[in-house]
Amino acid sequence: MAEPSDLSRADATRSRLHEAAIQAFAEKGFHGTTTRDIAAGAGMSPAALYVHHKSKEELLYLISRAGHEHTLALVREAIATSDDPAEALRRVMHDFALHHARDHTGARIVNYELAALAPEHLAEIRGIRHDIEDEMRRLVTRGIDSGAFDVPDAAMAAASLLSLGIDLARWYQDGTRWTPEQIAEQYADMALRIVGAH
Repeated sequence: MAEPSDLSRADATRSRLHEAAIQAFAEKGFHGTTTRDIAAGAGMSPAALYVHHKSKEELLYLISRAGHEHTLALVREAIATSDDPAEALRRVMHDFALHHARDHTGARIVNYELAALAPEHLAEIRGIRHDIEDEMRRLVTRGIDSGAFDVPDAAMAAASLLSLGIDLARWYQDGTRWTPEQIAEQYADMALRIVGAH
């Protein structure tokens, strides 16, 4: 039986490998990154990676799953903050944009390296993405049904809103002219205009 200190040491090692993988994937892309790059970034030997992970793809999958699960929880929590669809949409878009700006490096890997996942892993991630889209579509539909929003297609509006936030990870860099909070505020305002909020 493993001692607690052994477990915490293993968790710390996995965390270092995850951080190193995120940095390496961000700099070189998944296919341009070697297991040696990841191990070196974590200050370990290449063999150490295989003690904790079966492959480079497994690391990408774990990073992607954690990122998508975090985003789904963030969206659900933001929606639950208000019964008013406009207030809920403002909050969800603010938090969604803030997350993608603050963690733009991780978000870029999570959203733009999906094609590198194994089919079974990609199917699981697509399921979580579908849940995120469903949450946003249901919120927009609730706003339409209550008369708070005036937009012809809830699914298209939801896809547009999510795309706005996701794309932040592609272009946002630390030190750009806007802070993550400024972007989040502006995106929240834009979201209400997209759905024709009254």
